[in-house]
Amino acid sequence: MVWSRIGVRIRVIVPKVRAVARTVKRALKFRFYPTPGQAEELARTFGCVRLVYNKALEERTRAYRLHGKGLSYEESSAALTQWKRTEELGFLSKVSSVPLQQALRHLQAGFANFFAKRARYPVFKSRKRSRAAAEYTRSAFRYRDGELFLAKLDGPLDIVWSRPLPEGVEPSTVTVSRDAAGRWFVSILCEETIRRLDPVGESVGIDAGISALVTLSRPIDV
Repeated sequence: MVWSRIGVRIRVIVPKVRAVARTVKRALKFRFYPTPGQAEELARTFGCVRLVYNKALEERTRAYRLHGKGLSYEESSAALTQWKRTEELGFLSKVSSVPLQQALRHLQAGFANFFAKRARYPVFKSRKRSRAAAEYTRSAFRYRDGELFLAKLDGPLDIVWSRPLPEGVEPSTVTVSRDAAGRWFVSILCEETIRRLDPVGESVGIDAGISALVTLSRPIDV
């Protein structure tokens, strides 16, 4: 316990606690440069994601107005299967099905937040104002030896790895996006286990100094 020069007694105690490992999710974002073929396929996927989201939102809104009851995710997913079989929307089967299903899941989450009074009613996605993006889960991508492959795309993405992924982790979700300036990004969600820290049971006094920011009552290893 230490009295500071400004008359304030400060004592910092680090209690001895049981060290427990925990798992956290981290999203790492990188620039990448698609080939012309990849860019074309991704642009097509973005359009299909937006169309499915908007059409499902329209159907759910109509059902609620007519019957006082919305549609579930399962009902929207079944509708998506039927849309793919029509002549008008048959092109939806040309892109990976996973981003389309993820669009329905995001819409479901939007309605859940709305009814829980945590968000406004879901709105339609605009081609000009909404972010162009597609989300891929594990069944639609492969990460191996520092290379990322997406379903329906030829070859790995040319990613600028500004920092490495945490050692030993496997990505759980990959989101590809393009901003208004035409730049391409990939966001990789990883689950990382934080290592256990050695428990301590010591204390140190801190003096708010004048010539120095702080003065400690004893040396410590940082």
